[in-house]
Amino acid sequence: MTQTNQQPWNKGRLIGQKPPLKLKDIWTIRIHLQNANATRDLALFNLAIDSKLRGCDLIRLRVRDISHGNQILTRAMVIQRKTQRPVQFELTDGTRAAVAKWLEASQLKGADFLFTSRVSTSEHLSTRQYARIVHGWAERAGLDPTVYGTHSLRRTKATLIYKKTKNLRAAQLLLGHSKLESTVRYLGIEVDDALEISEQTEI
Repeated sequence: MTQTNQQPWNKGRLIGQKPPLKLKDIWTIRIHLQNANATRDLALFNLAIDSKLRGCDLIRLRVRDISHGNQILTRAMVIQRKTQRPVQFELTDGTRAAVAKWLEASQLKGADFLFTSRVSTSEHLSTRQYARIVHGWAERAGLDPTVYGTHSLRRTKATLIYKKTKNLRAAQLLLGHSKLESTVRYLGIEVDDALEISEQTEI
């Protein structure tokens, strides 16, 4: 029987959950985007952090989803494509300012997709385009783009909230998970908490 030298599909790839961004990484990316006058990307980045949405939901946001007339909402709600369940999220002052500046520059209207594609065949960013943008942000923050991805942004604020409050139910609601166990797995809470306890225990 002849053996073939097939390489494992995951050889050379990092497998597992994408880690969340740290606060210093968030501000490094924000400052870079501000200095570069990257109006759309700053609005996209801030909204990705605040909304905690999956990439497929974030890229399909329409202007009317986060605004009423000329006012950017402080809270919004969307139906998740994966679960068909509603999820609410907040828009902080910085995010609202960034989105307002993008809408003013782009002249988008209520029914328009918020993050239009620069490819003529698509009305909005694709998940692939969004992933490439996120990899670029990671590089600018001095991070390994193969380690960080779109789920890093979805996970970031929920992780920070959990670490500050230890309120798992709040993190579940904000992520739109139907089961608490999903939130535990998604945030890697049990592992992080176990390591934190271990680090504080001297023998």
